[in-house]
Amino acid sequence: MFGNLQGILAEKGSVVHGIDAKATVLDASRKLASAGVGALLVLDGARPVGILSERDIVRRVLAMGLSAATTHVAEVMTREVLALRPETTVEDAMMVVTQRRLRHLPVVADGNVVGMVSIGDLTRVVIRNHAAELGQLIDFITGKYPA
Repeated sequence: MFGNLQGILAEKGSVVHGIDAKATVLDASRKLASAGVGALLVLDGARPVGILSERDIVRRVLAMGLSAATTHVAEVMTREVLALRPETTVEDAMMVVTQRRLRHLPVVADGNVVGMVSIGDLTRVVIRNHAAELGQLIDFITGKYPA
């Protein structure tokens, strides 16, 4: 058992970086860079209306020859935002990001965004748990496992 998204948020924090839908892609790029994150939740006031990732910028702005200085976030964001609840297991979240080819998932409780997890956050938990399990197996095989 790898735990749930609430555990990840308790460890990494619940800061969600957002941007107004009317902002330019250049502003969003600067915010991504300064925050050191790969995606921003796009907001209309306080209401999430989309998500803008580095991938969106590359595919929908740069590859199309659009200007980051004049293109608005609302024009190129991913509109379908899939959000999960804090009690969602890491295994279920991993299935979602794998099947849907997503890299960032907002976490919502009672209609409010309470955090954001990335595929990197999920992978870190899985690797840490696998390493602990492997250590226990090695201890068992070598006779160090507590009897």
